[in-house]
Amino acid sequence: MSYRDTYERWLHSSALSATEKAELESIAGDEKEIESRFFAPLEFGTAGLRGTMCVGLHHMNVHVIRHATQAFAEVILAEGPEAVKRGVAVCHDCRNHGREFAEEVCAVMAGNGIPTRIFDSLRPTPEVSFAIREYGCIAGVNVTASHNPKEYNGYKVYWADGAQLPPHHASAIAERMEKNDVFDSVKRMDYNEAIKAGLVTIMGEETDEKFLENVMGQATDKEVVARVADRFKMVYTPFHGTGYKLIPEVLHRLGVKHVICEPQQMVIDGDFPTVASPNPENPEGFYLAVELAKKEGADFILGSDPDADRVGLMVKGPDGEYIVLSGNQTGVLMLDYVIGAKKRNGVLPKNAAALKTIVTTEMARKVCEVNGVQMFDTFTGFKFMAEKKNALESSGEGKVIFSYEESYGYMMGDYVRDKDAVTAALVATEMAAYYYDRGMTLYDALQELYAKYGNYAEKTLNLVMPGLDGLQKMAKLMAGLREKPLTEIAGVPVTIRKDYKDGSEEDVSTGRKTQMELKGSNVLKYKLSDGTDLIVRPSGTEPKVKVYILASGSSKEECAGKVAKYAAWAETLKG
Repeated sequence: MSYRDTYERWLHSSALSATEKAELESIAGDEKEIESRFFAPLEFGTAGLRGTMCVGLHHMNVHVIRHATQAFAEVILAEGPEAVKRGVAVCHDCRNHGREFAEEVCAVMAGNGIPTRIFDSLRPTPEVSFAIREYGCIAGVNVTASHNPKEYNGYKVYWADGAQLPPHHASAIAERMEKNDVFDSVKRMDYNEAIKAGLVTIMGEETDEKFLENVMGQATDKEVVARVADRFKMVYTPFHGTGYKLIPEVLHRLGVKHVICEPQQMVIDGDFPTVASPNPENPEGFYLAVELAKKEGADFILGSDPDADRVGLMVKGPDGEYIVLSGNQTGVLMLDYVIGAKKRNGVLPKNAAALKTIVTTEMARKVCEVNGVQMFDTFTGFKFMAEKKNALESSGEGKVIFSYEESYGYMMGDYVRDKDAVTAALVATEMAAYYYDRGMTLYDALQELYAKYGNYAEKTLNLVMPGLDGLQKMAKLMAGLREKPLTEIAGVPVTIRKDYKDGSEEDVSTGRKTQMELKGSNVLKYKLSDGTDLIVRPSGTEPKVKVYILASGSSKEECAGKVAKYAAWAETLKG
């Protein structure tokens, strides 16, 4: 069926409301817009679905939500009646249509005889992971597009361990979506009827309280917070999202007296009116928090993204201005602090381990080596970290105390299997108070770590490839790098090439190939003779190829020079 035929079918379908049909009628004369909406289904990947919200096969709307949920329901039904009884936890964030989409998930699950538990209103992403584990659910769905712009929404899927869906289950859903008709295959029960029938249970404060009890268990030094509580000040912003309630709550329970919340961004709003992008990775979003911090004399600023799974920090520099910490820097600070705090309290496990992704700074490995903690790499994505954590702990090989990735995601404790801004906020704030008690800012603390562990610098470049041919450009770039393997980059010899697709590692000088433990991901890694690592991988959720530069050197200046040189080279990959 052509995109034109698909458009006509949607336009005349009884499944569409009058408002939806009017929206499609409004683009009747715009062939390019029709093609962009109907040229193909929105692809169900390992992270689920994510796209802009409008009526069409290639976008997020109730029909695509129903279609995906029907496929997911069929995967759950295939697990047998006992799995079905366990039910599905459902959550949503602050985005427009979030509640509507979440209730549609429940309605379709109910139509298939699968019970659901849905929160009474928006909640942080880590809480749905927690709820799956706490209530023994077989799976979970979170309606969120994380830190994407306001036009986006998404459909994130979880399995029984509370981690995002493993690849084989994601593939099974994608296959069923391909076979099932977007309208005719869907079995659905009215949401309110499903509540009356006992197929939908509402979760509320009782689940929050169980979650918060676990979060507070990650506090290791409330005494240091108490010592500085009268003087220590911080500013918090949820960027109009789900962290607005639970993050200030855990900080108050920690004993922080001066949690100053940015009032405009404490307002829940899926249009994110005060920021171009609600992403704590983007420093410009913190402008209101910086103004408030200067006015109040705050010691540091903490921000969480709309679904409260990522957290970003700004800290006071030597000149009193606030400086953004990268995800790598924040993670290294927290890793070092968690290890140190557990040592001081005598609770560091003998087989303590930490996890990071292959694109995360190697400084984290150095921190672990110096402190006698094992460090393991995983692919990008917390489902892989959850998988590794489960494997290490079930075998007794290691007890994971900290997991993180460079894109501002951190996971601690045993009660979630996804990145968790609520717990990260607690630990980061306790850490800031600890250094404050020593007369230091977090900027000072970072310089102390560089002096102890060596100088490192990182940069991530996003080679955006939009449009209908974007995916083709991305595929062509990766294919070209494999067909003509690089022997030098920016004039520096490549010593080792790693291809995580087939798990091969090649010594460039000898041509000797060996197999790595990790394989099955479209990622290329180059180790250079000057100690730099370069990683190239396509994004799984956006039309871009990411290039990661991980540099180390004898000085900050040397590291910065390497980063600049390889960043210039990476730009040439756009073609």
